[in-house]
Amino acid sequence: MSTTEADTVNDTAGRWGQRPGTREGWLERAQDVAALLATDAVARDRAGATPHAEVRLLKESGLVTLLGPVEHGGGGQTWSTAYEVIREVAKGDGSIGQLLGYHYLWAWAVRLVGTDAQIDAVERLYTESDLFFGGAVNPRDSDVVITDEGDEIVYTGRKSFSTGSKVSDLTVLEGVLEGTDKHIFAIVPSDQEAIVYGDDWDNLGQRLTESGSVEINGVRVPWASAAGYVDKEFQPLVYNTLNTPTIQLVFANFYLGIAQGALDAATSYTKEKTRAWPFGGDDKDSVTEEFYVLDAYGDLQAKLWAAEALVDRAGERIEGLLHAERASVTAEQRGAAAVLIAAAKERIVATGLEIATKIFEVTGARATSNSTGLDIYWRNLRTHSLHDPVAYKRVEVGRYTLLGEIPEPTWYT
Repeated sequence: MSTTEADTVNDTAGRWGQRPGTREGWLERAQDVAALLATDAVARDRAGATPHAEVRLLKESGLVTLLGPVEHGGGGQTWSTAYEVIREVAKGDGSIGQLLGYHYLWAWAVRLVGTDAQIDAVERLYTESDLFFGGAVNPRDSDVVITDEGDEIVYTGRKSFSTGSKVSDLTVLEGVLEGTDKHIFAIVPSDQEAIVYGDDWDNLGQRLTESGSVEINGVRVPWASAAGYVDKEFQPLVYNTLNTPTIQLVFANFYLGIAQGALDAATSYTKEKTRAWPFGGDDKDSVTEEFYVLDAYGDLQAKLWAAEALVDRAGERIEGLLHAERASVTAEQRGAAAVLIAAAKERIVATGLEIATKIFEVTGARATSNSTGLDIYWRNLRTHSLHDPVAYKRVEVGRYTLLGEIPEPTWYT
């Protein structure tokens, strides 16, 4: 898609034709969306406005229904495509790549823990109506309390993070049934009086993810909508625990997209604006002849290709489990996939932060101008890569390598 100065995220009506029918078509659509987002990503980041227009873009382009069943109007694609789409969108805007990645995870949550009837109902609902998911599930906070009121359960509590919050149509809630250790997921409408958003997301990076706090003041849910529960009892499967490795690889993919976007932006700036250094005793006519510039870009590109290969390998491994018969997934399969994802995440965090820092050495002092906006990549990567300590990912890989231990499922593993 060619862009012009008139193209903005707010002006997308009529842009999109028939939705793609192939993997290649969906990736091209994601590239088109990313190109549009990139035209004013820095300005939108600086403004920090609630990304209503950006989510409308994701809906109008069809990307929100990528994983939805074909029979309900969805793309019917697999997770390997979803991960690449997340990556492509994040090249244009890291915040929107995160929003889309979280949407895919929460849209899949009903498959992870729901009954067959719940899966069909939720996928039909969100796919046919192009609905967008957010989630109020933050394990570091105290559990949301659920009370049993006969035919209904009632959620009450607070979460300090709720990504997607005000721009979502549906919210995934999670809490613990009072007096028990039963965790219950439910999908509820986001726009209701019992859900109050704090409007307090004011962080260094990922500024457009609407990840602020949320108060849950008595959200009522029929027991029939308690995900995976039949007669108020849940029958666990290993498949239920795939939510964590799935979203950890969502992280790795939008980190990868941000890093790719950073390298692309830097190379463009270097070729167009950076000047050769005239005081080194070996003067060059062009910066593209500078040995230290060529060396730096070669090193960064090689590291990025290596990280991408590992992320893709991890995606192939988890995809095989996500699209398998749910009862067939074993703890060993799940653990091996989680270790590979931990390694991929660790590598792209390290590589991405190195790229986002070192690009200033090969673009020059003038590239630090606020109008250039190269700072956005480091800020975005630095902010979200603190989600959970990456050192624990290295330890998971170390235990697997040294002791043959697979990680136990947790909220972060």
